[in-house]
Amino acid sequence: MIFRYFVLTLILASYFTPRAVQAQLSDVEKTMVTYIEAHHGEAVALLKKTVNINSGSMNFEGVREVGRVFQKELDALGFATRWVEGEKFHRAGHLMAERTGTGKRLLLIGHLDTVFETDSPFQHFEMLNDFTASGPGVADMKGGDVIILQALKALQAAGELEEMSIIVALIGDEEDSGHPLKLSRQALTDAADAADIALGFENGDGNPATAVIARRGYTNWQLNVKGKPAHSSIIFRQGIGAGAIYETSRILNGFYQGMVGEQYLTFNPGMILGGTSVDHDASQTRGTAFGKSNVIAEHAVVTGDLRTISSEQLERAKKNMQAVVAKHLPRTSAELMFEDGYPPLSPSEGNLRLLKLFDEVSQDLGQGAVTAVDPGSAGAADVSFTAGRVEMAIDGLGLGGDGEHTVNEIAHLKTLPMQAKRTAVLMYRLTRSK
Repeated sequence: MIFRYFVLTLILASYFTPRAVQAQLSDVEKTMVTYIEAHHGEAVALLKKTVNINSGSMNFEGVREVGRVFQKELDALGFATRWVEGEKFHRAGHLMAERTGTGKRLLLIGHLDTVFETDSPFQHFEMLNDFTASGPGVADMKGGDVIILQALKALQAAGELEEMSIIVALIGDEEDSGHPLKLSRQALTDAADAADIALGFENGDGNPATAVIARRGYTNWQLNVKGKPAHSSIIFRQGIGAGAIYETSRILNGFYQGMVGEQYLTFNPGMILGGTSVDHDASQTRGTAFGKSNVIAEHAVVTGDLRTISSEQLERAKKNMQAVVAKHLPRTSAELMFEDGYPPLSPSEGNLRLLKLFDEVSQDLGQGAVTAVDPGSAGAADVSFTAGRVEMAIDGLGLGGDGEHTVNEIAHLKTLPMQAKRTAVLMYRLTRSK
């Protein structure tokens, strides 16, 4: 963490030098930059206000309250806003905002919830020094939501927002998705179908010198195994077989031997229960098992996830896993079931073009080059639901920070105006490109 913070400090120092390079910016772009610099204090105040509202995914009223704060801001910018109720997918819901204009339609994606529920000891925004703040969700990702607003306000100040076509999707259950997932993300996929370009404001790897153009998706899996119960003294005999735990071990080892080493593919067994009886609570991802050392295990359950970079890799992995399962040890049986989660955001030519445009914007602003995050280091995020629905997508445009999902979460506040400037200029250029 100390080394990462030192490197980030050096990067930020190089970005905040006299900007003779702003000669590369148009007068409109310079106006936006000036606005963002002049209103940085207001942005930090808004960040503090929203961080101090607990919006753990299961605190529905807290998520709605944060939504109301951002809804008021978007209403003032002339967006038509609406709250998508989450009853059908057992969550608080989402804030959607839209304005119709000309040119490319942009989809801006953030989320309102955090991993910190009302019983967390981590509840408040705190300035650690002039440039660093701590707080629940300060980087992941209320900072990203504030960056969206700062960019939109800068575009309005420059007289450019009125003619733009933009959808803003602030999701209420990104950290703990509702079920069924298809309903939970219906508003987002509908917005993606109506958009041309998607911009995600997660904080990526926290480094402003990178952006995300590919993310692995994840699929949950469950393995149910049965064996023939009997006294342990006769295990392996004909008619008795190997039991459920040996069969489970064979299958998991088969997954490892057959698939380990493929780039961007991981398959993790996260929980295992086995014995004479198993009580598995799937909704709570926990359970209990009973067994004795002198009894052959009758049941076993394993749950895990599968992460892939493309739908092709996902389908190939599923096929390979099912082939391993099918080769049963004597007197055992097994069933492998998959539940698709977040889809992969595969690398694409469109995403690469968008990264190139973002890199050009950054360099024109004097903020240095931007390269792609290794997909192996990028977890799942809502931008992935735009895959195959938009011409190009990029993520990681949010607030730089460290310690996400822990009580040590911090944000580097110098990256707030940096990312807002990049976003405003990128949006301006995108809506004028053909």
